[in-house]
Amino acid sequence: MKTAAIYLRVSTGKQTTENQHGPLIQFAAKRGYKVYKVYQETASGKKSDRTELNLMLADAHKRAFDTIIVWSLDRLSREGLLKTMHMLEHLSNMGVSVISFSEPYLDTTNELAKNILLAVISTLAKAEREKISERTIAGLDRIRKQGKKLGRPAYPDKVRKEAKRLLKDGTGIRETARILNVSPTYVSDL
Repeated sequence: MKTAAIYLRVSTGKQTTENQHGPLIQFAAKRGYKVYKVYQETASGKKSDRTELNLMLADAHKRAFDTIIVWSLDRLSREGLLKTMHMLEHLSNMGVSVISFSEPYLDTTNELAKNILLAVISTLAKAEREKISERTIAGLDRIRKQGKKLGRPAYPDKVRKEAKRLLKDGTGIRETARILNVSPTYVSDL
């Protein structure tokens, strides 16, 4: 028999998960799922470090269920499209599907829908990496054009010579760096 976890979330204590609970239990039964556990919490969807979400993901790793049923995808995450898609991909890699009750097109138990969704995820991830790279390059170019130097500051020759002398006399890298007020990496690179 197929087993499902049900995840319920509201953002504030003024809200209740009751509106989600009954319909999702009925939905699971209609779809032929045995409910493993109902995870419910009051927490912002903007944070991925949520107690019940973490418990559910740990149980997913243990293969306690094969599907997660949510009212809507924003109940699972509101961290933005890319992070949400990464979560779906991670769950898929564990063999766990996600079904959204109010978004019938979001049902990764369907192999075709899952493949399309994963293709979109990988495309979005690639585009985001490229955007980050382009922004970084543009920022570095702007700084160079302003005449600013990039990288670790150059230390005076006397600091380099003193560091070499201390190391030769048996002083450790960290101690030498502390004495000269320089980075331990600088000292170890000598």
